[in-house]
Amino acid sequence: MSKIKEILSILEEMAPLAYAEDFDNVGLLVGNQENEATGILVCHDALESVIEEAIAKKCNLVVCFHPIIFSGLKKITGKNYVERSVLKAIKNDIAIYAVHTALDNHKNGVNKIFSDVLGMVNTRILVPKQNFIQKLVTYTIPENVEELRNALFEAGAGKIGNYEDCSFNSKGIGTYMGNEDSNPEIGERFEFVENEEIKIEVTFEKQLQSKILKALFKNHVYEEVAYEIYDLQNTHQNIGLGMIGELEKPMSETEFLNFVKDKMQCGSIRHSTMLGKPIQKVAVLGGSGSFAIKNAIQANADVFLTADLKYHNFYEAENQIVLADIGHFESERFTKNYIVDFLKKKIPNFAVNFSEENTNPVKYL
Repeated sequence: MSKIKEILSILEEMAPLAYAEDFDNVGLLVGNQENEATGILVCHDALESVIEEAIAKKCNLVVCFHPIIFSGLKKITGKNYVERSVLKAIKNDIAIYAVHTALDNHKNGVNKIFSDVLGMVNTRILVPKQNFIQKLVTYTIPENVEELRNALFEAGAGKIGNYEDCSFNSKGIGTYMGNEDSNPEIGERFEFVENEEIKIEVTFEKQLQSKILKALFKNHVYEEVAYEIYDLQNTHQNIGLGMIGELEKPMSETEFLNFVKDKMQCGSIRHSTMLGKPIQKVAVLGGSGSFAIKNAIQANADVFLTADLKYHNFYEAENQIVLADIGHFESERFTKNYIVDFLKKKIPNFAVNFSEENTNPVKYL
C-alpha cells in the first residue's frame, strides 16, 4: 500500500459511493489522493481533536462515518468546529474520507452491524432502495452469445438477490442493410440481411452502466451494436436503509429495552407507550429514522429502534408498535469496529487505528 487512492478503492469496495443518498456528502472530502499513505485513523466524527490524534499517531488518512463537511463551505476561517477541523487537516496534509449513507445502505453495513449486536436472525432490508436497477437488452449471433454474456456477467450484470449470472435469452430474426461506409460481419454492403440472432436481457446496478457498456462493445462481434437500457421500478432487495429481523427468543418489552440499553451502551432510551406484548420481530435503523416508522409498522415489527425521534413522532406508533429512541451515536457506535476490521483484513500489514476520541456530543445525567 503506497498511495491514499489505493486505500480509497478498498473503502469503495466496502461501501460503494453510488449507494449513498442523494443529499449526502461522502467520499474524499479533504486531501490529495495521490499522497503516500502513512496510516489510517478510523473515527465516528472527524472533529479537530480527532485530527490532532491523527497527527500524533502519524496517520494522514482519517476515515470517518459522518461527513465533517455536509453542506457547502463558503469560507474557512476557523469560526466553527467544522472549519477548525478542515483547517487543521489541510495544514497537516491529512485526508478525510466519509462513508455515511454509502455504508448505511449496504446489506452488511450499519444496520446489519446493529442487528448482529442484538443477535437478530432472518434479517432483511427494511426500506429497499428504489430507482437503482437498470436493464440492458442487446442482440447478437448465436456464435457470440456465450462470450458476450460472460463478459457482461464479469462486468457485474446479472445479479438478482442471492443469484448471479442471471439473464433471459430468446431467439429471433434480425435484419439490416449496410451503406457504403459499413463493414458488416455477415453479408455485404447494400445487401438486405436476415439472420438468426439471440436477444440477451440482463439487469445491473446503475453505477455499473459505463463498465457494462464497455464490456458490451469490447465483446460484441457487430460493427454497430444494437442495445437498449431501461430504468426499472423494482426496488433493490439487498441495498437500502434499516433492517428487520427476529430475536431467537421473545422478550417482554421492559426486558428487551434493558437488553438493548446494555448491548448498545445507551445513556437512556426514550420510548412510546408499552403495549403489553412480547417482542420478537424487531426493526432497526441507525441514526435518524423517523421517516421509516410506517415501514416498520407495515413490516409488522413489534418494536422499532432508531434515533432522533421528535415529540410528535411518538404519536405515530398508533398503538401498533413500540418506538424507541436509543440515541444517534449509540445506534451507530459499532460501525467504526466494522470499518477497522474490514481494512485490517484487506491490508493486514498497514497501520489501521481506532480513534480513542469519544465524539458523542450528547451527555446524560
